[in-house]
Amino acid sequence: MGSAILPGMLGKKSAKLRITLIGAGNLAGALASSLHQAGFVIEQIVSRATGASLQRAKRLAVEVNASATLLGRDRSNIKIDADVVWFCVPDGAIAVAAQSLATAIDWTGKVALHSSGALTSDELSALRRRGAAVGSAHPLMTFVRGSKPALAGVPFAIEGDRKAVQAARAIVKNLRGKSYSIRAKDKAAYHAWGTFASPLFTALLATSEQLALSAGVKRNAARRRMLPILKQTLANYEALGATGAFSGPIVRADAGTVKQHLTALGDVPLAQQVYVALARAALAYLPTKNRKMLEKLLESGQRSSGRV
Repeated sequence: MGSAILPGMLGKKSAKLRITLIGAGNLAGALASSLHQAGFVIEQIVSRATGASLQRAKRLAVEVNASATLLGRDRSNIKIDADVVWFCVPDGAIAVAAQSLATAIDWTGKVALHSSGALTSDELSALRRRGAAVGSAHPLMTFVRGSKPALAGVPFAIEGDRKAVQAARAIVKNLRGKSYSIRAKDKAAYHAWGTFASPLFTALLATSEQLALSAGVKRNAARRRMLPILKQTLANYEALGATGAFSGPIVRADAGTVKQHLTALGDVPLAQQVYVALARAALAYLPTKNRKMLEKLLESGQRSSGRV
């Protein structure tokens, strides 16, 4: 691999990195597309020899001019010549996949990466012992079926062996992403933060839709009607931060309205629990008036519905 992983070489046509992706799911699809557009050579999409997984791998391979490789029980026929092997599999499968490939190919001089937000590069320790430099590079982005977000501007949290970190940073730079270092011990908290930013935010939206039903608004209509306020809230957050974007009855200490909310939410107990938890977070982290009064109101509101 030599100088091919050096940041200064990646912009030169003569030093394109060769990359193999392990997995063909949502992350792999978005990553492969961005890598291909940035001029990287994707040699293989390696996938399990099962129907759906194999079909995804074949379609993705066609899109990025790669070959689709089956990862069956027999590893003797596996051949990976790429400079970088990027594991795009679920967290629980990273170490298993690495172990299964550890003795199948020569890892000397290669870089092995995974993109788990919660797990560290040690998940690839079986490959480190075989001569690879290992690291983790997690994009703070959501990947779902039917969507392939561009990775330009996306922050990547990177840690691992020096050589792997250097290679990951160079790749991210070419993707026009933003790379930064993260300590291995901070990854679980980092991923919990990311979970608040998207998956749990989506759960909040689903809860909002459920509550809309109690207000006589169907789900599809609720989604359409919420979009303008959601977009403006994000615009306010981007421009003003959480403090400047916060509005509503809690910031005004409007106890009467909060009490009405809690009463109405009695018919949707799970939504009431979410409301109270978020209201308490607002009292702790955002500017509000009469905090003690509102805290007592939230406590009494839950008591009246049989929950503390």
